[in-house]
Formats: sequence, C-alpha cells, structure tokens
Amino acid sequence: MTDIKKKATDEQLNFEASAEMQKKSDEIIKKLDKESTTRSFSGVMKKIFFVLCLLVSLYHLYTATFGPPLTLIHRSIHVSMMLVLTFLMYPMCKKSSFTTPSVLDWILAALSLAAPIYISTNYLGVVERAGNANMMDMIMATLLVALVLEASRRVSGNVLSILSLVFIGYGLFGREMPGMFMHRGYDWLSLSNHFFANTEGIYGTSVNVAASYIYLFILFGAVMSKSGMGQLFNDLALSLAGHTKGGPAKVSVLASGLLGSINGSAVANVVTTGAFTIPLMKKTGYSKEFAGAVESAASVGGQLLPPIMGAAAFIMAEMLGVKYSSIIIWAAIPALLYYLGIIIQVQLRASKDGLVGLPKEQLPSFKAVINSRGHLLIPVFFLLYMLFFSGTTVVYSAVLTIVLTIIVAQLKKETRMSFNDMVTALADGAKQTVSVAVACACVGIIIGVCSKTGFGLTMANTIIALGGTSILFTLVFTMITCMILGMGLPSIPAYIITAAIAAPALAKLGIAPAAAHMFSFYYAMFANLTPPVALASFAAAGLSGGDPMKTGFASVKLAIAGFIVPFMFVFSPQLMLIDTTVFEGVWTAASACLGVFLLAVATEGYFLAPLALWLRGIVLAGSLGLMYPGIVTDAVGVTVCAVLYIIQKKKEKSLKTA
Repeated sequence: MTDIKKKATDEQLNFEASAEMQKKSDEIIKKLDKESTTRSFSGVMKKIFFVLCLLVSLYHLYTATFGPPLTLIHRSIHVSMMLVLTFLMYPMCKKSSFTTPSVLDWILAALSLAAPIYISTNYLGVVERAGNANMMDMIMATLLVALVLEASRRVSGNVLSILSLVFIGYGLFGREMPGMFMHRGYDWLSLSNHFFANTEGIYGTSVNVAASYIYLFILFGAVMSKSGMGQLFNDLALSLAGHTKGGPAKVSVLASGLLGSINGSAVANVVTTGAFTIPLMKKTGYSKEFAGAVESAASVGGQLLPPIMGAAAFIMAEMLGVKYSSIIIWAAIPALLYYLGIIIQVQLRASKDGLVGLPKEQLPSFKAVINSRGHLLIPVFFLLYMLFFSGTTVVYSAVLTIVLTIIVAQLKKETRMSFNDMVTALADGAKQTVSVAVACACVGIIIGVCSKTGFGLTMANTIIALGGTSILFTLVFTMITCMILGMGLPSIPAYIITAAIAAPALAKLGIAPAAAHMFSFYYAMFANLTPPVALASFAAAGLSGGDPMKTGFASVKLAIAGFIVPFMFVFSPQLMLIDTTVFEGVWTAASACLGVFLLAVATEGYFLAPLALWLRGIVLAGSLGLMYPGIVTDAVGVTVCAVLYIIQKKKEKSLKTA
C-alpha cells in the first residue's frame, strides 16, 4: 500500500512539474516570440477563423496540384490571404482584445482583399503600365505597402517594419545620401509601383517561395505533428542516447535538431523540446546555464540541418537557381560538423563533471519505439526519394508526401488521425505559415529598394573596401554584417536580407555562390544565439532558471564549430561537396569530423584529463588544420591527435595513481 501511495505521489509531482513547465513555456513564448502572441477565439468567431484557415490551405493544395493562376495574381492572392489572417489573428497592441478582432481589424482584413481584386480585374493594364503607373496604381500600391508594414509589425515586432521604412526613405531621398550611397532618387509613384506591379518587390522571390514550397512544407510539418512525430523524435532520442554519459543533453541535441529542421523557429523549438529536456539535464547534474545552452544551440542548428532546414533551403535554391536537392547535399557535412561539435562537448563536460545517464529501465526501448511509431519515418524517406530520384517538382513531391503521411498515420492506433485531426492540421498549417509569409512580403520591400537603387552592389563594394585585398578580412566584415542584420529578425527574412547584401560581396571575390549564400545563412541564424540579442538563448534561460547572458555565451561556446566551419567551406568548397570526387568528399568529411573533435577538446579544456593552456592552443591549431582540407594540414592535425592522446593517457594514469 505504501508503494502504491508513493507511486501516486510521484505521478502527481511529475504532473504538477510538467504543468508548471508548460506554464513557464507559454509565458516565454509570449514574451520573446512575437509570432506566437495570437488571439484565442471561441464560439462563432472560432468557427469562422477555422473555415478561413481551411480554405487557405485548400487553395494552396489545389494550386500546387493543378497549377496556379498567373504569377502576379497568384502571389497577390497568397499575400492577401496571409494579411487577412494576420489582422484577425494578431492583436494591434497589448491593450487590444485577445479574444475578438476589433472593427479596425475587420476593416484592415477587408482592405487586404483590394490588391488581388484590382490586379485580377486590371491585369493587362497593371502589367503594361509597370514603370509608368497611374494614380490608381499608386493608391493600390500605397495601400498594399501600408498593410504589409502593419502586418509585419504585429507578427514580427517593430524591427523589420522599421528597417523597411528606412529602405523606403533611402529609395526616396537617394540624392541626399553621402558618398557611394548616393543614387538618383525616386518619387513615390515610381517606387511604390516597383513594389506592387512586378515580381521584384513585395510579390518577389521570397513571396513566391512562401506561396509554394514553404507553405506546403509547413503544412507537412503540421500533419506530421498531428500524427505524433514530435513524440517519435523524443522517444527515439531517449532510447538511443538517454542511458549514455550525459544522456539527457544528447537527447536534447538529437530531438531539437530533428524537430528544428521541420518547424524552423528557434524559440518555439526551445520551449517545445526544452520543457522536456532541460529539467532532465539539470536533474543529472548539468548547470542551469549549460542545460539552457545545449537546448538553444541544438534548436538554432535545426535550421541548418537537411532535409528541410526550416524552409530557408527553398529560398536559397530559388535565389541560386539550383535544385533543392543540391542545397541538401551542400548543407549535409557542415550540419553534421555543427551537431558533432555539440555532442562531443556534451560528452566531455559529462566526463569532466562525472555525470551519468538515465537508468535504462526508465527509458523507452528502441524496438518498442520503432514498433509503435517507426512507420512515421516512411514519409520522410519517401520525400528524400522524391527530391533526389523521382524527377518531379518539389511542390508536387510535397503534396504527395502530405497525402502519404495521412495514409501512413492510419496504420497504427497510436498515430491514427481522425477526420477532425486532418482538417485541424490543414488549418494549423495556414496559421503557422502566416508569420513566415508576412515576413517574406515585408522583406520584399527591402529587396525591391535594393534592386531599384543598386544598394546591394553598393554594400558589396563597401564590404570589399573595408576588407581590402584580404578575403579573410572581407569574410569577417560579412560575418559581422550578417549577425547585426540578423538581430531581432525572424530567421528567413534575416537570411534573405543578408544574402541580398552580403553574398554579392563574396561572389565578387571569386567565392562560389553556394558557399557565399551558405556563409550568409549560417551567421544570420547565429544571431539567435549571440548576446546581446539572443532570443533562443534567453528562452532557454527562462526555462532553466539560469542567467540569460551566461546562457548566451555558453551557447556560443557550444556552437563554436558552427562559427568556424563557414570560413572553412568558403576557402575549401570540398566541405560542401562542390566540385569534388566521392573519395575526396569522404576524406574531407572524416578529417573535418576529427578536426571538430579536437576543437571541442580545446574548447572544453578536457579529454581524458584536464588540458594545460599551452596544450589547448596546440590542439586548437590542429583542429583548424584538420577542418581545412589538404594533405599537409591533415598530417599536422593527425600528429596533434597522437600527441594529445599520449600526453593525456599519461596524465590520466598519474591522476589515478595519485
């Protein structure tokens, strides 16, 4: 009887702890993740909004299957749908109702329909007048710009909208700009029409990608979530790594990486998996700051991890004009190195602090996890097959994968989806796309100004001028530019802006365009980790109870491989498997993995025993040699490995006998 009471008490305590963590997660999301601060509808309004979301998803599935209308019309419809959902879903300010849209919200939602109606009914006139707009064109363009700026402010906060206004000012007052930033200047009639009447402004590449690839893959993620994919990732990670030394931290790395690749939001990923993994890490002995750092570093890295990469891969493919499968191949080894660096540091920290894993009897078995939910991996493998070998379009592959996911989920009771689950997943997909789609529309204003004024080329020349003749200095200035622009922006617009501004500078120096874009992408993502603006780290600190700034710096330390690898693949594209043979690719990957191991050892200052400062310096040099492909540098790195092992083995032996 006592055991039964004790078990009941433990279950009650676990439930209360889980509820408390969920409450804390919700508070963090509302505080740090502007995209998640949405209204909670009830009654008739809930049904109306649900139907609207469902219709939006059905439209995108239909156009993906049977083909969209004319380009400008299709993109204007997509933006209009996202604006309507935004004004109904996101309150205007903190004092606004979080349950019912205001009269103003309904007016703005209605006005959002004006642009696609105008373009659809006056299509030939709008297109033929591009560059020579009339007054009505300007009125519609002005309305669209105002709606997009307000929607972006509600969804992403002030930063992106203010940045867009600054660029608009730059476009209007170019003659007053100093030095090389001066340009002819444009009146509002010309500039607004550039945003509205062609595919270089608001209805540009980013909106095209959002209306096709991003929407469908977010929808795919929503369907996978309803089928229990998140639970599968957690259980798989627990079964594979939970019992090992420092197991909970490795579970965090694996689960966060897999989930982050699909959902693409670092902060949301932190609070989703962190609510489960951070208490486990603290329970096994990791400090509050280190536990939070592991979760934030792993969550941010999910956007670097193929096959989905948080949807940014689709934009990169579109901007480079290459197949999506090429992006997956290029990103594979750098992503592997990033996560390997975190895993090794987690292992070394556990060894240094004498930490152990979770008891095996408390963990799910791998066989049981595969038997109950393993079939959910079938759609993932099917998607990879379709992308690499089928020859069909990415959009059509995504539609087929969504359908297959629903079918496969019906195979087991644990994952079976009811009709209500299916339509709810479709509605959820629409809601989850809003933040990305609105940001893509707003960033179109910035890209439009860049294309109209030549600002991208000007910035490229400026970066090169600051770097002088040194590619290394130019890369450093590009890195700083990317990280500054990435502060406070959602990941996808951060990448689009940095790619438009920084990538041309690298390309002018003869760096491969793929490496230039990937370089920009990495550092735009890392703005989520690095203080003083480190939203992912601050969210993790909120869950762990650690100091936010210390958690941020610990996150940077864990992600150190990610900060170095981009420099390596710029100087040697073999790391991205560009223009290389299979043997060279395997050799490069193996030596780079060994280099990341040495980098982790140098960072932690521990291998088999603590390292002296001078030895850490030598190990760091050896790690850089191994990560830079070349016979001589690899030989130096391997020699350092051998010396490290001999010295550490002797020190370990002396510590045991002492």
